Amino acid sequence: MNVITNPVLRGFNPDPSIVRVEDDYYIATSTFEWFPGVQIYHSRDLMNWRLLKRPLDRISQLNMAGNGDSDGVWAPCLTYDNGLFYLIYTDVKSHKGAFKDTHNYLVTASSIEGPWSDPVYLNSSGFDPSLFHDEDGRKWLLNMRWDFRKGKNKFGGIVIQEYSEAERRLIGPVTAIFEGTEIGFTEGPHLYKRSGYYYLLTAEGGTRYKHAVTMARSATLLGPYEVDSHNPMLSSGGHPELLLQKAGHGSLIETPSGEWYMAHLCARPVDGFHCILGRETALQKCYWDEEDWLRLEGGGNVPSARVKAPALPPYLFAAEPEKDEFDGRQLGDQWNTLRIPPGPDWLSLSERPGFLRLKGMESLSSCHRQSLVARRQQAFSVEAETVVEFAPDSFQQMAGLILYYNTEDYVYLRITHLEQHGRVIGIIRSDRGVYDELLEADLPLPDAGAVYLRAVVSRDTLQFYYAVEAGSWSPAGGEIHIAHLSDEAKEPLRFTGTFIGVCVQDLGGTRRHADFDYFIYREME
Repeated sequence: MNVITNPVLRGFNPDPSIVRVEDDYYIATSTFEWFPGVQIYHSRDLMNWRLLKRPLDRISQLNMAGNGDSDGVWAPCLTYDNGLFYLIYTDVKSHKGAFKDTHNYLVTASSIEGPWSDPVYLNSSGFDPSLFHDEDGRKWLLNMRWDFRKGKNKFGGIVIQEYSEAERRLIGPVTAIFEGTEIGFTEGPHLYKRSGYYYLLTAEGGTRYKHAVTMARSATLLGPYEVDSHNPMLSSGGHPELLLQKAGHGSLIETPSGEWYMAHLCARPVDGFHCILGRETALQKCYWDEEDWLRLEGGGNVPSARVKAPALPPYLFAAEPEKDEFDGRQLGDQWNTLRIPPGPDWLSLSERPGFLRLKGMESLSSCHRQSLVARRQQAFSVEAETVVEFAPDSFQQMAGLILYYNTEDYVYLRITHLEQHGRVIGIIRSDRGVYDELLEADLPLPDAGAVYLRAVVSRDTLQFYYAVEAGSWSPAGGEIHIAHLSDEAKEPLRFTGTFIGVCVQDLGGTRRHADFDYFIYREME
């Protein structure tokens, strides 16, 4: 028996939206402030997945300069109808305090690999938009509506409005169709039609340890919707023994042979609470019972780490190489930048062929223009290594190897210049917004030449190393506790995961550059 091993998308890959087109399966996940926007994964067997496309790859589609931490792309919805792919997404400009500025857009493509269109603006009334294609050819946008008023339920229910393809805009009245269940925090709507019913799948309970998937149905599109008496349909709440926590935010597909699967959000804590890898994606096998309600295969409502796969031959993809030599004309798909796209004004793979050249820009506190390139951490135990040539002449110039969660939480093995000591290496950390320098004194380096940098992560601990000769590693300080690189470390809610990469800062504005010859990412489990 073929088995799906969960999570199928490891590391920061939340809010999955799954679609099948003939024999191909695609999952789109949220990217928040990381660029390019939205990750689309591909599979033909539901067991093996590869990153295929990041469709929001230009400023005309996604301009996030100035977006705050955990703003940006929330909960995309990927659908297909009549030869066209539809991708709905939210660009959140702010979610602090009582208000949320949530702008919803639509892009389309005739091929999953693009080109993807410029966006059509839809609305801003709430987040988690999705598009439903009804059998009569009409299309409907659903989203949760945010109610900021004092004394109101902020998660103000699910609303629906028709979308006109001819006019490229929403038309007709906005109708509230579902207030949610007693679980609360109703969001993430997806609508399906089956056996004469419209089925409304929603996420409830908040995207932490009480997260859940709930189901309601109606004989008519606009309701009223009857709630499944067995809700929640899926949840990890109250089961700390499970590998997969935070189960919720589901999306459904049916295989050609009539089997049903749900893609859903999950997370794996490293210490029973902190989820350094962020929220991930898993799959569960489902069926429809004799009363036409959706149930988990095997009974109950908790997620399984191992799930029966459909009867399809395994479809394998080539493994990602551990070492990136930076020999290509553009960055590999594993790499991401913060808020802004890679541009020749700050990033080059051609100015010095075989090297990634980064020109220093703003500080690690900036929500505008950071010179940072990073990839997801996707396993509990990993090693990362790079080598950099960097000649700073000021303490305001820094370059090195970083573990980054957001502007308030990171750990950075950085090279800089001090007035009385010349070129040095040390560790700076921001822990829930509090800046610190972890070594009593920065360590001296030769005035010129390459410096090798290494990070070894084991669950919630980090050890940095450095060398001025290849292979002659010395520890840089001691072990560092990194549980603060997680959603759970601080309120208000935040939603991303740990990234590992390289960066350069030049706070004097002179654009001092650093050259990185390679980057190794190796999973140890």
